Amino acid sequence: MAFKGGGGMGNMNNMLKQAQKLQEEMARAQEELKTRTVEASVGGGAVQVVVNGKNELIELKIKPEAVDPDDVEMLEDLIKAAVNEGLRKVEEMTSSEMGKLTQGFKIPGLF
Repeated sequence: MAFKGGGGMGNMNNMLKQAQKLQEEMARAQEELKTRTVEASVGGGAVQVVVNGKNELIELKIKPEAVDPDDVEMLEDLIKAAVNEGLRKVEEMTSSEMGKLTQGFKIPGLF
């Protein structure tokens, strides 16, 4: 089966080159995002976390007044909430940066 119209294969090659370039840019962006951090705090700053782009908790600060030996469950809930907020912020940051590269196209499995 022959291609009709001029440049059919040229257009395909151009599309493949663009896809390869996008893939390289996305890989660079993903590596750079791993080095970025986000901060989150809950309980009026009682618990603060820093999470990196690899979804790793790299810093945890707890104000002394948040530590109540009679209510450990509250502190546990604050820590979980702060970590989850940090992870949500990393996901938001990643989606935003990758969205800039793909110009709004949703590519399943990439982010």
